[in-house]
Amino acid sequence: MLSSVMLSGLWRPRLMPSSVDLQAAYAASGVADVLEQLDRELIGLAPVKTRIREIAALLLVDQARQQLDLPSTAPGLHMSFTGHPGTGKTTVAQRMSQILHRLGYLRKGHVVSATRDDLVGQYVGHTAPKTKEMLKRAQGGVLFIDEAYYLYKPDNERDYGAEAIEILLQEMESRRSDVVVIFAGYKDRMETFYGSNPGLSSRVAHHLDFPDYSNSELMAIAALLLEAQHYRFSDEAVQAFEDYIERRRQLPFFANARSIRNAIDRARLRQANRLFARMAQPASRDDLITIEAPDIRASRVFQGEVEGYHQKGSAAKSTDS
Repeated sequence: MLSSVMLSGLWRPRLMPSSVDLQAAYAASGVADVLEQLDRELIGLAPVKTRIREIAALLLVDQARQQLDLPSTAPGLHMSFTGHPGTGKTTVAQRMSQILHRLGYLRKGHVVSATRDDLVGQYVGHTAPKTKEMLKRAQGGVLFIDEAYYLYKPDNERDYGAEAIEILLQEMESRRSDVVVIFAGYKDRMETFYGSNPGLSSRVAHHLDFPDYSNSELMAIAALLLEAQHYRFSDEAVQAFEDYIERRRQLPFFANARSIRNAIDRARLRQANRLFARMAQPASRDDLITIEAPDIRASRVFQGEVEGYHQKGSAAKSTDS
C-alpha cells in the first residue's frame, strides 16, 4: 500500500507494511502478564476470562488495522459486570484497566470505585459537582460503579439519580477515549436498570456475567487464602470446611469468595483463642499453622445461623460467616 510524504518540496509515495506480526505485538504489549496474573488471582470464571481475552484480541487487531492504514473506528470500551458479591468483579475491573493502559487506550490504568453516595447529591445543584468530580478522578482510567441500579429511583420524584445518569451518558460519549465506565451489580437488577435507561445500555459495549463459584472452586479459594497466610487445614478440618460451604451457601448473604475469606478469618480467631486457652503448654510450629475441625464447627452456620447477622426493622445486613 502506498501513502504520500513531502520530500524536498515534492510529494513522493511511501510504502506501507503489507502485514503485521500479531505475536510480536502481543508480546510487546505486556498483556500476557496481566492475563497470567488474572489466572493466578482468580479460581474458575472461565467465561469471564475468555471474554477478557477476546476483548484484548479485538483491541490488538484494531491497532494492527491502523498500522496497515485500514479503516478503523474507536472500539466501545464501557462495560457491564453482573453477578453476586464475591465473584471477582472488582479484581477483573483492575486487570481490565491495566490491559487498556498497556494497549494505549487509557493513559493511567487506575480504577476509581464509586457508589450512589459518591455520585448523587441530596439537594438541587449538588449532584453535578459530585458526579463530575468522580469522573475527573477517573480520567485516564476506569470508573467502577458498584450496585449501579441504585442510581435510578423512579418512585421518588425528588431523587437526583437521573441527573447523575444523564451526566454519565454525556461524559461516556464525549470522553470515551479518556475514561471507561464499568457498571456492576446483581444481574436481574441491572437488566431492569438498563431497561429503564436505554440510552445507557446502548453505550455499554461489553456485558460480562460472573457465575457463582462451585463448592470445589470455593475450597480451592480457601486453600489459596490459607497458603498466602501460612496456615493449613488438618484432614478433619478439610471435611468440616466442605460441610461449612454446603451449609453456608444455603443461608442469607452468601458472598462467594468474600464469605470464604470471612470464614477463614473467624476460624483463625477461634484457633488463636484455643491456643491461648492452653498457654501453659508450648505451642509448636504445627500448632500455630494448623486450623482444626473444632475451629470451623464452632461457627453458628452449623446451627443454621449467620454470624454477624444483624436485623433492625426491615433492614438487614451481615458481616458474614
